[in-house]
Amino acid sequence: MIKQGTDILSEHKKNRLNFNGELKRIDFLDRRVYKRSEGVYYPSVTTILQYMPKNKFFDTWLKDVGHNADLIMRKAGKEGTQVHEAAERLVKGEELSWMDEYGRAKYSQIVWEMILKFYEFWTNAKPELISTEDFVFSDEHKYAGTADLLVKMGKENWLIDLKTSNSLHKSYDLQLAAYAKALEETKGIKIHKTAILWLKAHTRSFSKKKGVWQGKGWQLKEINDIDKNFELFKMIYKLYSLENPTVEPIYNSYPTTLKI
Repeated sequence: MIKQGTDILSEHKKNRLNFNGELKRIDFLDRRVYKRSEGVYYPSVTTILQYMPKNKFFDTWLKDVGHNADLIMRKAGKEGTQVHEAAERLVKGEELSWMDEYGRAKYSQIVWEMILKFYEFWTNAKPELISTEDFVFSDEHKYAGTADLLVKMGKENWLIDLKTSNSLHKSYDLQLAAYAKALEETKGIKIHKTAILWLKAHTRSFSKKKGVWQGKGWQLKEINDIDKNFELFKMIYKLYSLENPTVEPIYNSYPTTLKI
């Protein structure tokens, strides 16, 4: 027997209104889809890019950590989410505190250090915010995603993705290219430059040179060849589509109570 009462699958709390209508994000344990309209679902860019071949170092890491891999990745994912949410609050003018009113830490030391690095970048670069954590999509290519930061620096529109990983992967370049093309298609915004703001960079001093801007433990790395990276993304999408001919979720709700 299944008692009445179901929970809709973790629909993201920020159902954002885009130029061409509402887009809803639905998170699963291992993948993410976006509901474009009734019966129309797009896979997320990050889910698609899971089908990109990993390098040999990833295989070595899996062998080293064994069954702890899932736990480590979930912990890293939680830290990344906290940093993204904190960055969004900061750029919108909110005040952040490490401690609550009782003196208890609201963030781990690792997370707070990454938030401080983001703060240092933002206060040095002084970009003009256009949007943050905005849903983007392509009706032409049928994918969607969440763009971290769209800013204006000088006279150029920069699309910036925050990364809290220990290393950078080629898939990040493709992710940015897909978001840039989606913004151009649906909002008519020309993206002049894409960049990764890496908050675990192995840097110790402040410097600024062509293509790279860095501080203590952070680095803004410009990514070139948007068109080339987008072509690579479309190839990975074909691999994804072969394995996933249907994007629509198997379940739209879960029962909350079960009894046999």
